[in-house]
Amino acid sequence: MVLSGLERAMSRPHLETLALHGGVFRADPATLAVTPPVYQTTSYQFRDTDHATRLFALKEVGYTYTRTINPTREFLERRVSAVEGAKAALAVATGAAALLNAVLTLAGRGDSVVVSRDLGTGPHACLPGTLERFGLHVRWADPSDPASFARLSDASTRAWVAESLSLPRLELFPVRAVAAQAEGIPVIIDNTFLPLTVRPGDDGAAVVVYSAAEVLSGSDTTAGGLLLDTGALAWEARPERVPALNTPDPSYHGAVWTDVVRPWQASPYTARARGNPLRDLGAAISPLAAFQLLQGVETLPLRVPAQAATAAYLAEALEGHPALTGVRRTPGALVGLDFATKTQAQAFLAALTLIQARPTLGGARSAACLFALPAPRVVVLVGLEHADDVAGDLLQALKTV
Repeated sequence: MVLSGLERAMSRPHLETLALHGGVFRADPATLAVTPPVYQTTSYQFRDTDHATRLFALKEVGYTYTRTINPTREFLERRVSAVEGAKAALAVATGAAALLNAVLTLAGRGDSVVVSRDLGTGPHACLPGTLERFGLHVRWADPSDPASFARLSDASTRAWVAESLSLPRLELFPVRAVAAQAEGIPVIIDNTFLPLTVRPGDDGAAVVVYSAAEVLSGSDTTAGGLLLDTGALAWEARPERVPALNTPDPSYHGAVWTDVVRPWQASPYTARARGNPLRDLGAAISPLAAFQLLQGVETLPLRVPAQAATAAYLAEALEGHPALTGVRRTPGALVGLDFATKTQAQAFLAALTLIQARPTLGGARSAACLFALPAPRVVVLVGLEHADDVAGDLLQALKTV
């Protein structure tokens, strides 16, 4: 039978539907509540000693301790996985913890990672130094030269790491071109500022990371982070590239993660992320924070297009403004405004009345932050205010420059 256009559309839920219903949650099994409950507990009752033994031996799936697993966190993980089209997700306390855990799940002392040079100037500027303190070797690649990642790699390389949109340069990372050369090396992409707009998994990235405090939350209230196995990489195909998942893990009584998850067809990557760096370093997200982030995810498909449309409108309106030396557009809600001097950029920020000058870019309220490139650039994260009101604030502030 040939499906009509509407029937074909109904056969695969749209993002708006997945944001509300994704993750197979219909109602709480205990109470039938339609909103995922906050399971504010640290511990869980075992049925008997055999039950506890099977859980800790990874022979049965269940709840042990909230640092590593919690029902409310599961709701968030499954919902974001559905929206992202990913195989699995793990939620943690912050975006910084998400990216650190994403790397440490794959790499350890003596291993190397190849990092986009843009990571050295943005929100994750401290990450390379932290990885080196863990005994990893960090090598810097040029994102404008996709082949540089492969040239810098050898048998010790466990991951390539980049942001889909660099801050403050606001340049898109060539995910597809880089991933095409990875040959089994996992590509990790921080997609914090471009959810839904850019889908790194479709371009070959094995892992996608989010700082949830920004666009995912949409509220300026809650910190959190997620790392997702996109399903783009078969973790067993090149075991020498990902030995952490394919050889016995001494920190978890010799578990081989690809073997452990096979009965459930689950992700060995998120399983090890949960059972190793999250368990050992403890960057657990609270159940309440997971619940609050779920509320933000529900409106994500409505907010992202609206904010991107306002950002495009502003960029076009400000192009060629005499007080600016340039305007940098992005596919998302960020706009870069370039000034001739730092003094001018500071005067502009001081004159803003609606837009908030602050270091956190994200949420429903428009915000702006000053960076040095070497030329000064003010990056504006467009919120949900009316486009004309945001434009009016920017134009009145530019008159003071």
